[in-house]
Order: sequence, then C-alpha cells, then structure tokens
Amino acid sequence: MRSVALALSEGCMLFEAAAACEVFGTDRPHLSDPWYSFSVCGPRDTHVGDWLRADATDGLDALAAAHTVIVPSLRDVRAEPPGELIDAVRAAHAAGARIVSLCTGAFVLAAAGLLDGRRATTHWAHADELAERYPKVTVDAGVLFTDQGTILTSAGKAASMDLCLHIVRLDHGATVANALARTLVVPPHRDGGQAQFIPAPVTHGRDHPLADLLPWALARLDQPLTVEDLARQAAMSSRNLARHFHAVTGTSPLRWLLSQRVRQAQELLESGHDSIEHIAARTGMGTAATLRRHFTRVTGLPPEAYRRTFGSR
Repeated sequence: MRSVALALSEGCMLFEAAAACEVFGTDRPHLSDPWYSFSVCGPRDTHVGDWLRADATDGLDALAAAHTVIVPSLRDVRAEPPGELIDAVRAAHAAGARIVSLCTGAFVLAAAGLLDGRRATTHWAHADELAERYPKVTVDAGVLFTDQGTILTSAGKAASMDLCLHIVRLDHGATVANALARTLVVPPHRDGGQAQFIPAPVTHGRDHPLADLLPWALARLDQPLTVEDLARQAAMSSRNLARHFHAVTGTSPLRWLLSQRVRQAQELLESGHDSIEHIAARTGMGTAATLRRHFTRVTGLPPEAYRRTFGSR
C-alpha cells in the first residue's frame, strides 16, 4: 500500500489540504484495493484556513516514513516557512519520499533546497516572488503543474486537484484516475503543460464555441485530423479556432489532440491486448514508433512498460 502524508503547518490553506484529503484520504476499494494509507502530520491543533483546527495523527518527523509527502499552500508566503517543516520535508526527501507541493507549498520545498536546479511552479500571483527569493529555481508560471520525478509542484487551487489526479494516474493508471475524476465531478485530465492563466473563463457544458467540435474530434481520434480539419468543422478560421481553443482548454488544438490520443492509448493499454501497432492506428498516431515517442514523453513510460504496470486494472 502506498503511504501518503499531508504535512500541515500553522495557517496552511484549506482548499489544497482538503483536495489532498479527498483524493488520497478517502478509501476507494471499488477503484483499487488497496488504495492509499493516509496520515496527517503536523503540530497538534494546527489551524487550517485560519479557522479550522486539524487533529494531526502524527508529528512532522513521521514524514520520513511516507512514500509521498504533500505540502499544501502557505497563508503568508512573505514569511519564512516554519523551520521544523523545512527540516522534516528535507529529511523525507533524503529518505526517498516523493515530495509534492500544492500552490504556494513550493516555497517550503524551495526553502529546503529541493527545487535548486529544478523546474517548478506555484500560483501565478506569487511566481515572481518565488523566483526572486530562490534564484536557483527555474520558476515556470505558465503551467498547471510540473513533474520532476521525485519532486512535483502545482499552481494554485484547481491545479492542485490536477496534480493529485496526475499522481493517481502515475500510481494506478489512467482508467482509475478517470473514474476518480468522474466521482469528484472534475475534468479527468488537464495536461501539466496547459496554461495556468487562461484569458477567458473556462466554460462548462455546451456554453462555449467548441461545444460541438470537441466531441466530434474525440470520436475521430483515429483519423489524421489537422487544424484545418477542425477549423472547417467549426466553421471558423484557423486563427480564430486557435484563439477559442486557448480560451476554452488553455492549450493549442494540436496539443489538445495529442493529449487526448495519449489518454486513449493509456486506456487501451490498460484494458486490452491489442498490439502497439493497432493502438497507434486506433489513436491516430500512425505508427508504433510515433506512439512510443509521444507516449513515453508524456507518461514517462514506454507503452509496453505501461501495459505491464497497469494492464487489466
């Protein structure tokens, strides 16, 4: 069973802490059994969100025994993070734990030296301060989350849920992560490289210009769709299509298509025994070599290894 420890500090923010509790702290045997062993670590009676008191089950020294440590956002990023928390996170990483920051929790990881020489993100409103205070960190304010293997960081609020689902996808596969997303009524997969700050509000249901186009494209992923094909179907220019895609999805049409094709390939690898060549054809990748290249870049595993890990889930 994978163990996840939530590292609390006085005044940490409620939303991000609650997202981690909901994803990792709720037993879900219908999705995967076992799920996660979850613990809340920190000072006793820690204030969360300024008004809620959390009854931590363990002290911060217990972080070193966890497989994954999650650091939620801080109330005041201008203040130095608690030294006890910094030391505990550093010790957990040295013990081999995967360290995850949600929103401004990245300031804790940076203070511990874990982000030196690494790419990281945080809430766009605090990205400049993170970069200024920790010049050894490569701060990318334009993405939802970053995955550097044992170090993962997310942007603010909703992006914290995106990163939590990404971790479930890494641990349990796409089918389980998508089922969990449906249970939580959140988007099943927003790519980490997707824009953090979308110029227009993300619309829901059918109240946006791409409401008919996106399902049409998803039903034709096996076809060699181009931007011109999408623009023609949407009855708009390619330039106008790109503008609407960025407003609705936060990414470009071709990048969105690629992420959907990889997602479909994940599900096919998990649920069946089709050859890599057949899956490449069904997902519009064309050849097995093309599928392997894009799939490995996005998921970190070649298709064959992904099937061995998550097949028949």
